[in-house]
Amino acid sequence: MRGESVYVKSSISRSAMLVFVLLPILAGVCKAEVVPMDTLIPKYVNGWRSDHHDATYDRKTLYDYIDGGAEVYLAYGFRQVFARRFVRNSKPSITADLFDMGSSADAYGIFSFEREGDDVGVGQASEYAAGFLRFWKGDFFVSILADEETPDSRKAVMALGQTIASRIKSEGERPAIVSLLPAEDLIRTSIRYFHEKSGLDYHYFIADKNILGLGKHTEVVLAEYKIGSSKSRLLLVRYPKAAEALAAFSDFKAAYMPEAGEDAVVRTENGKWAAARLRRNLVIAAFDAPTEEAAKTLLRRVADRTEVSEK
Repeated sequence: MRGESVYVKSSISRSAMLVFVLLPILAGVCKAEVVPMDTLIPKYVNGWRSDHHDATYDRKTLYDYIDGGAEVYLAYGFRQVFARRFVRNSKPSITADLFDMGSSADAYGIFSFEREGDDVGVGQASEYAAGFLRFWKGDFFVSILADEETPDSRKAVMALGQTIASRIKSEGERPAIVSLLPAEDLIRTSIRYFHEKSGLDYHYFIADKNILGLGKHTEVVLAEYKIGSSKSRLLLVRYPKAAEALAAFSDFKAAYMPEAGEDAVVRTENGKWAAARLRRNLVIAAFDAPTEEAAKTLLRRVADRTEVSEK
């Protein structure tokens, strides 16, 4: 009996210690999950204050807020957007939109979709032009727009962005497929990450039909390369299964380059070169290359990077 009592007491002590250790961790997790979006945006900044007409839109109501542009967000894992407007006497109004994109990959993706400028040091990547600040951090994409750019409104927009970024505690990771892009000759501001055919059509139209089988299940990255005096494009598509990649690769070859041989390289109507390659569950394609060798080189560099990443 004494042995059992000692064992019971020891077990209770270990259980109590485990609870003691886990409670702060679990509390932190729960706290991170329930942080209201409105607390991530301050109500005052550089003399501007909220007009107290905050609004939240989800996947069903986004069209009420973004007329004509909602499709871009819905093609990602968008969950909801919180909007807050700031006003100040005789000053341009400022609107801050905080988008919960559901994942850091899609937060990065929606930021990349229309990126043009260099980083301005807000969040994990950002750009600013003419009173408009865009950045991503964690699972969030943020856009802040001043109705008119003035020296004061620019300072307020940047200060607002820095505050929001500091309140988003977690950082996300870029999609792994982006790391497969060769660095040499890459135009970094041209990188686009998306999932569906609509994204490819927007940036580089290749066919009316969905010959690559793109959808919510695919990961796509498109980028431009400066080769000599021309720009070439490199497209990577990752599928959940190798069989899906093989089917898409076969459909793409048959529709886009039916005259190409086994090496899947062809000269297109504009006098430039296109090439494609299949590697496990990844389809790699180059477009508008100035020479056949340039097209093959782009594919080879990606293949080399996949070998390194798989080791």
